[in-house]
This record gives sequence, C-alpha cells and structure tokens, in this order.
Amino acid sequence: MTLSPGDRDSLARAKALLENPGAAATVTNLIGMPIERALALMPERWADAVNAATRTALETALKAALLTLDDAPPSRSREFLHKLAVAATGAGGGAFGLAGLPVELPLSTTIMLRSIADIARSEGESLKTPAGKLACLEVFALGGRRPNDDAAESAYFAVRGVLAKAVSEAAQFITEKGLVEEGAPALVRLVAQVASRFGAVVSEKVAAEAVPVVGAAGGAAINLLFINHFQDMARGHFIVRRLERAYGAELVRAEYDRL
Repeated sequence: MTLSPGDRDSLARAKALLENPGAAATVTNLIGMPIERALALMPERWADAVNAATRTALETALKAALLTLDDAPPSRSREFLHKLAVAATGAGGGAFGLAGLPVELPLSTTIMLRSIADIARSEGESLKTPAGKLACLEVFALGGRRPNDDAAESAYFAVRGVLAKAVSEAAQFITEKGLVEEGAPALVRLVAQVASRFGAVVSEKVAAEAVPVVGAAGGAAINLLFINHFQDMARGHFIVRRLERAYGAELVRAEYDRL
C-alpha cells in the first residue's frame, strides 16, 4: 500500500507544520528582542510561578477534555472565535503581568483545547474515546525543538514516542475507571510529561509579556501567536493520525521521514 497523491500532499503539509521551530522566533520579532533577553528581565521566582500555573492549566484542560469533548461537528467560525477569546484573555494577562498568570493561563489553555478539539474532529478524530481526548492534550507538548532534542530524529515523532506509554496508561485507566481519581498516577504522569514541554512555551510567552513596552495590547498579540502555533500543531498532528488510521503507523512514519 502507498499513499495517494492527495494524502502524500497532506502529509507534506503536516510535516511542514509540525517541524517548525516554534513560536519563539515570531515572538522575538514582535517584542524586538531575543527571548533569552526577555527571560533575563523576569523576577527570580518567576519559574516557580510558571511551573505551578502550567500544571494547573493542563489539569483544567484535562478535565475539560474528558468531561466535555464529544464528536459534535465543529462550526467553521470556531477557530476565529477561539482566537478572539484567547486575545481577550491575553490582554488581561498582559495588563497584570506575572500576577495574572494563575488566572489567565488555565482559561487560555482551555480555550485552545476547544480549538484543538475542533481541528481534531475536522480530521475525523473520534473524541468519544479516551485516546482521542488525550490526543488533544498531547498537542500542548508539541512546542518545537528544545536544545537537548536529538537533531537526527523528527521532533514530532520523538515527542509522541516519549508520551506514548503515559498516554496509553492514562487512556486505559480512564476506560476502566473514568475520571474518579484525579490524582491517579497514570494521569499525573501524563500531565507531568506534557507540562515539561508546555512549560517551556509558557515561559517564552510570560517573558515576552514581561517586556515593559508590551502591556495589554502586546499580551493579546502574543496570545494570538501562541494559539496560531498550537492550531498549526493540532492540524499537523491530526492529519498524521488520520493517515495512520487509513494506512497504518509504520507506512506513514516511513513516508514522513522520506519527505
């Protein structure tokens, strides 16, 4: 079996989206300085605040994924409406800076999750199953390459490989017991692994918003950049999953590597 020309084009589009360097370069252009310099402006204990807010945001998103996501067909206007909503929360977060992060980030993350779910459904993903729901959460780990990533391997498939066991265990737990134990080890492990990646992206966002000239308007623009980034990651991710359902994971991976 080989991919049809149309599906090969779709896979090429997915790879172009998934292997991009992340949102940091675009944010650097917006704020007029490298992210590394913006990070240096942060107060000493900012990392603790970011880590705590990131974990809370993902736990909130996980609950939303498990309790509210279904197979209802998405509206064409939802992606745009989600962008407006995230821009509004970013404006609030930019106005209050780091102090507003514990409120703004869970809200923004949940809105982004809803947009990710719309994209998943549009690519034929079933959100009735725990695996489909957790695949939406998995998108938050797709933030582009990190310095310690293996340059010889696809960043996308490397992240999926790292998360595979945790996603499988969490899906099995939810299938058997539902969301009756929020502190269940399988769910805690998955959130921790996604948070380790998502936290790096959140750090870039917070650092950019901390630049004095950014303020509320810049916070809205930065949130738009980040939801665009995760919408792109979701589109690529669920194109690959759609093709894997049609052709098998091994063939799709081989074609992806050849592109």
